[in-house]
Amino acid sequence: MINRESLLTDIHRVVVKVGSAVITTGDGLNHAAINQLADQLAALREQGMEIVLVSSGAVAAGRQRIFERTSKKSKKYTDMASRQAASAIGQGRLMHDYDEAFARHGLVTAQVLLTRNGLKVRERFLNARNTMERLLEWGVIPIVNENDTVSTRELEFGDNDTLGAMCIGLIGADLFVNLTSADGVFDKNPDNHPDAKAMPTIEKIDAMDIETMCDGTTSVGTGGMYSKLRAARRASQLGVPTFIVSGKGDFDFMTALRSTDRGTLVIPREHAVSSKKFWLAYHDDPAGSIVVDKGAAEALMSKGKSLLPIGIAKVDGCFDQGALVFIKTLDGDELGVGLTNFSSDELCRIKGKRTGDLDSIIGHQTSNEAIHRDNMLLDAAI
Repeated sequence: MINRESLLTDIHRVVVKVGSAVITTGDGLNHAAINQLADQLAALREQGMEIVLVSSGAVAAGRQRIFERTSKKSKKYTDMASRQAASAIGQGRLMHDYDEAFARHGLVTAQVLLTRNGLKVRERFLNARNTMERLLEWGVIPIVNENDTVSTRELEFGDNDTLGAMCIGLIGADLFVNLTSADGVFDKNPDNHPDAKAMPTIEKIDAMDIETMCDGTTSVGTGGMYSKLRAARRASQLGVPTFIVSGKGDFDFMTALRSTDRGTLVIPREHAVSSKKFWLAYHDDPAGSIVVDKGAAEALMSKGKSLLPIGIAKVDGCFDQGALVFIKTLDGDELGVGLTNFSSDELCRIKGKRTGDLDSIIGHQTSNEAIHRDNMLLDAAI
């Protein structure tokens, strides 16, 4: 088992995600909590660690600002346009508070707004990585949030836990810290089960049924413990440990990490996937599914093979060549995801066919694999 304190030995870069429940109240931003968070992160910087902060709170800050000046507090305004408008108002207020909080320690902050669409194209992803690298080189604290104002869906990443996990791959972090309102992970939802027990360590998150464990969300945020564990599972695939702990009250990061009774440490898997495979699996939502027969499933899972058309039993959805798709068994189990070399229409025509027959069915192709093994991630945490 990994000793918690030993994690600090080789930590160079840390992604810290803080949820709305930690830095907001029912009335808006909690300035004391933001100052306390800045104090903790500044202490990590003094030890030579580079920090990327993924922060929620813009929507709450925007609602606070507009409610102070209007009578709109009587309405909830939970629709997409209102959330985006509140985020547009609140981003400036949130960054102002962070800028002042970190300035007390002589640290400079930078606002980084991301959308999944912005990371969807590999070139843009690499551009974002270069920008983050330069900010960290300058000793700046990048503060990342989803660009809610221009998102075409209500929640493009789904939540900032997912965004935090994407940032791990973006900057090559060594540790993911998820600050929340709960003091770690419990074996059941403590709000609904008084007998729930704390889990100081999770050694094999891939084997956990996190959907059954997590049947609730926090009242302020959008993610809940399910999204935190899903993000931790993704971090584990990169070989990065996750520390889930309460950021409320008298929180002290170093003390909590060394303690055996604060928070939950998620141990990463032994064999990490490449950053490129991580990106291809999570840069977009799957556009459809390829259902494979038993022989193909075994070849993928046990032998590390590519997926050939002969092993395809069914195609679900309508998608183009290069789309991200689920790979499923005939029983409906998800084996993973991958980038398809053929459109859904082409796959329907060549499914179950031998490689030598493809040219006569759809013409000459540069690749005979439906999904190459280098372009798939099995056991993906979607």
